[in-house]
Amino acid sequence: MNHQSKSSQCNSASKNNRNLIASCSAIAVFGLAFGMTAPLLSLILQDKAVSSGIIGVNSAMMPVGILLFSPVIPFISEQWGARNVALIAAFATALLILAYKAFDNLGAWFVIRLLNGMSISTLFVLSEAWIIGSTVSTNRGKVVAIYASILSASFAAGPALIGAMGIDGWMPFIIGTSVILIGTIPIAMIREEVVSSPEEAPASGILSFAPKAPMLIAAVGCFAIFDAATLSLLPVYGVQNGMSQSEAAFALTALIVGNIVLQYPIGWLADKYPARSVLFWCATITALLVVLLPFLLHTDWLWPLLIIVGSTGYGIYTVSLKSLGDRFSGRELINGTSAFAVMWGIGALFGSLSGGWSVGLSVKYGLPILLIAVYSLLAAGLLWRQKKAGAQAQ
Repeated sequence: MNHQSKSSQCNSASKNNRNLIASCSAIAVFGLAFGMTAPLLSLILQDKAVSSGIIGVNSAMMPVGILLFSPVIPFISEQWGARNVALIAAFATALLILAYKAFDNLGAWFVIRLLNGMSISTLFVLSEAWIIGSTVSTNRGKVVAIYASILSASFAAGPALIGAMGIDGWMPFIIGTSVILIGTIPIAMIREEVVSSPEEAPASGILSFAPKAPMLIAAVGCFAIFDAATLSLLPVYGVQNGMSQSEAAFALTALIVGNIVLQYPIGWLADKYPARSVLFWCATITALLVVLLPFLLHTDWLWPLLIIVGSTGYGIYTVSLKSLGDRFSGRELINGTSAFAVMWGIGALFGSLSGGWSVGLSVKYGLPILLIAVYSLLAAGLLWRQKKAGAQAQ
């Protein structure tokens, strides 16, 4: 009996490792394709003399697609199986990449980008559910941190591909499609669904899931505001405050480097200490350091500041995913990652709009004040939640 138990544990560990490797491989490939497609389309539109405002609205169709479709993902994965749904979404994404070139006009791109947001959201929701569902609590934070680093690195590699092959002709679209089709191979290798028990909780939307983990949902929303505001407006903020275009671009690179190289220590902390405490300190440190941003813009201290802010600011999502996996499993896990995707879409739209408004309101202090306010509110909410839990325990 003991031998059978050990054999069963080994088989389970083998399946989890296979699922984990397959999911990380798939997410890296799709991140690369997504990181390449977004700037590729913007550059093509700019080359056609489309205004920056229209380019921004066109780009926003993808998060709109994420918002519209993410609530549906738990229901269709329950009916058809998560792996089958992911494979369909992968093939749809590959076809949509080709459709950009086949239907090369602005009006069609609004529709294609909306559909692309739907297919991409499916891949990320299910891949994240597989990743956090295939790890044990003791090392989940470190594994999720590795996933976050891989995803960030693959996003960053996308623009490098454009630089190597240019934006003309079919080649960028063919390569993007080929990369995505390669990403379907590891998905097909997944042998065990996250959803495996008919007794588990039914599929639900964000309104049903949010009361079960309100601070996690809030943390993801705050992270999305930070993410969208910095990615879209940090270079603009730098240029408007006297930095050269290359310096402003490097500022964003420094922020992303912090996300890539310093997520593992944050994941380690999340495995060692309560997730709520790690979230609190990530939010607090980010807010405190951003206070210094306007005063260090033209000093050498700016670069380490941005690297640390990138690690703690993006670490909010790493720790939130880890905590989600600790608290939920099966269908509830997919419900949770779907709710995260919806909240990310809401936060990203708000971050882009409020970020632009804040920079317009105050060139030097607007963006920092927005980021400080968002993460200060998150830290205050986490502290209040902690005190409330302590009072109830007494």
